[in-house]
Amino acid sequence: MEKILFCLFIIILGACAYAANVNVKDFGAVGDGATDCTEAFQKALDEAALSGGTVFADNGNYLFKGHLNVPANVTLKGTFNGPLSHNAIRDKDMGLPHPMDPGTTFLVTENRGNEGGDPFITLNSNSTLTGVVLYYPDQKPDQFPEPYPWAIAMRGKNPNVLKVELLNPYNGIDATKNERHTVRDVTGQPLRRGIFADDILDIGRWEDIHFNPWFSVSEPLWNWQLDNGEAFIIGRSDWHYLTNCFCYGYKVGYKFIKTEVGDCNAQLVGIGADGCKRSVLVEDCNEFGLLFVNAELVAMFGEDPVMVEISENCKKGVIMFQNSSFWGPCQSNIVQKGGSLTLQNCNFVNWGHKGEKDAPSIKLFGGDTIINSCRFQENKNALEIVNSDGVIFTDNMVKKPKSVIGAKKTTFKESNNIYLYK
Repeated sequence: MEKILFCLFIIILGACAYAANVNVKDFGAVGDGATDCTEAFQKALDEAALSGGTVFADNGNYLFKGHLNVPANVTLKGTFNGPLSHNAIRDKDMGLPHPMDPGTTFLVTENRGNEGGDPFITLNSNSTLTGVVLYYPDQKPDQFPEPYPWAIAMRGKNPNVLKVELLNPYNGIDATKNERHTVRDVTGQPLRRGIFADDILDIGRWEDIHFNPWFSVSEPLWNWQLDNGEAFIIGRSDWHYLTNCFCYGYKVGYKFIKTEVGDCNAQLVGIGADGCKRSVLVEDCNEFGLLFVNAELVAMFGEDPVMVEISENCKKGVIMFQNSSFWGPCQSNIVQKGGSLTLQNCNFVNWGHKGEKDAPSIKLFGGDTIINSCRFQENKNALEIVNSDGVIFTDNMVKKPKSVIGAKKTTFKESNNIYLYK
């Protein structure tokens, strides 16, 4: 009798586990690109929430006229298992992947023109979105972009976005008001904002995120993005880890701000920004600092492209770059107006391309600065000190002799620099 009861327990347990893994088509979802699937998906998600589990959406183009809430401990999973790109809209007649080719594509239509509306998908504690393309079919590649709310909002503890393509949302991921979120293997072209963290109470992780103009480089959308787009934005954070992240074609690549709930600190390893007006903009950060290692920063668009700008509002913030490279047809590589900046083992190329013959690679208007063991590869001024609390300039390789301007305007310490570097 005991063996029979034990077997029945195992059978029931297995049945419960199986019931927690459901397919949206069993709840009425139709991936034909025309049938509204909002209700069917939400029913499947609510069913999985009873015991936790996975809601599977197999190949199809699923239309949504509403929004979804992914309950705690539930995964919403599509068919894709790696980083995605669908650039056939941009590159027509080249045989490239289209967002409505085989695979799992969500067609988002709710709240067109209403940026303040509900996010399309809200994730909660231990919930995950993975393996899907988010595509806004009413967003036109050759027109000014239509405002929409955030495509994804991450709430609670340990929400996750993995292997998702944000092909053309107006706003990508709202990663605020949570703890320990993870965003990994995310691609696409968010038009206004890529991902935003704020009010973070424990470490968030952004890994292998690649924002590239796969949807459109047509006018007027492209110029609008260059004038307004911001790829990575960090407000109040309890450390934030960024690894192997990249963006191309934004007004600001990486933006650090102070919000009503506090300021930020972060470590960034192997990050890149190309084709931005400001690769890095530090409006503010705290004394624990922003730590950049192995960064590649390129600025080229606009009248005054700059790789790094530190605002005068950054009073106590510490910004440190190690083993990083700065290049592109800019006016200056770095403009510092506040904060405490350290540059070590860095490489500077291609400044002074916007008309100023004597434009410096680094221009200092405020704060304090340490520059050590760096290479300045243009026969132009390396450093101009307009105003500063103090500068240490040591052990650098500099191509132009007498390339420090304004040294008498501050406490300036120089030693072991080699000039006429070839």
